[in-house]
Amino acid sequence: MFLTLSFSLQVLSQAMALTSGSHWTYEGAHGQEHWPETYPECGLQAQSPINIQTDSVQYDPSLVPVEPEGYWDIGSNFFTLTNNGHTVQMSLPQSMRLHGLPRMYSAVQLHFHWGRKGTADGSEHQVDGRAFPAELHVVHFNSDKYANVSEAKHQPDGLAVLGVFLEAGNEENPAYNHILEQLDDIKYKEQEKPVSAFNVRDLLPAHLGQYFRYNGSLTTPPCYQSVLWTVFQQPARLSDAQLQKLQRSIYSTAEEDTPPVLLADNFRSLQLLNQRVVFSSFPTGPSGYSAAEITAIIFGVLLSCLGIFLAGWIVAKRIREKRMQEQKGVVFTSSSRRAVAD
Repeated sequence: MFLTLSFSLQVLSQAMALTSGSHWTYEGAHGQEHWPETYPECGLQAQSPINIQTDSVQYDPSLVPVEPEGYWDIGSNFFTLTNNGHTVQMSLPQSMRLHGLPRMYSAVQLHFHWGRKGTADGSEHQVDGRAFPAELHVVHFNSDKYANVSEAKHQPDGLAVLGVFLEAGNEENPAYNHILEQLDDIKYKEQEKPVSAFNVRDLLPAHLGQYFRYNGSLTTPPCYQSVLWTVFQQPARLSDAQLQKLQRSIYSTAEEDTPPVLLADNFRSLQLLNQRVVFSSFPTGPSGYSAAEITAIIFGVLLSCLGIFLAGWIVAKRIREKRMQEQKGVVFTSSSRRAVAD
């Protein structure tokens, strides 16, 4: 029991290391526009999140499906769920790993970003300008090269994050209840609760082979540009009641602070792509064609139509000219015959 508790505290400490430092908020005097003043990397050129524009992503057939390991076979007896004042965060053991990336990555924590009830915004990433009500991030560090997340977090190849869009559906998602049903026990900042281990794979979309991939940053201070992002194309679906539970249950203030401040709209504004390339593991155009292929097809069809139009116009012109010549011949012949008769 002591070893399990010690291990969980170690993992939690590593998870908190990602967002430790001076006070910051999403709005106000310490809001997003002021982050670079305290955290210089927040003002650099390879920041996250971004708007993923499917007509400009580059299809890369070498991108293989993401393969989680140990997500469903958890060695510890519980996770630690925490309200850190910025989000709901759950520690994860390093025995959870990812295959299918350039390196082996081990899990650190997962957390959420969300908006307010009745609004479409909430996710950090967007696709073609479309936002989702919420987004799940599962954070991993490069365990092939680094001993822990504290060592890896500021290295260019240090982190890998899975991004999962959350959208409203007609049915309840039982996997998310492992977390959402505990929120009343961590209403206030710095409160935490042990959560019985469960199959974390069930939080992810059913299909892990279709995703967008790009190099970016942490979306919260210190904004280290060390993240290999994998944003899944398929969202996970929660019921309206589940989404509202996330949107309306948590405060960003401590229990003794009054009045309590609802924790919502904890998503960073979109960042410029700045010449970075977003790759996709699947063709993003309809009928299996990429955006570039679709453009080439449309251009080819237009040229073909133009060619057909010009050919038709030339044929019609020649037919008209021929008919005019024939009519002139008939008139000339008739005139000649009248002249002879006279």
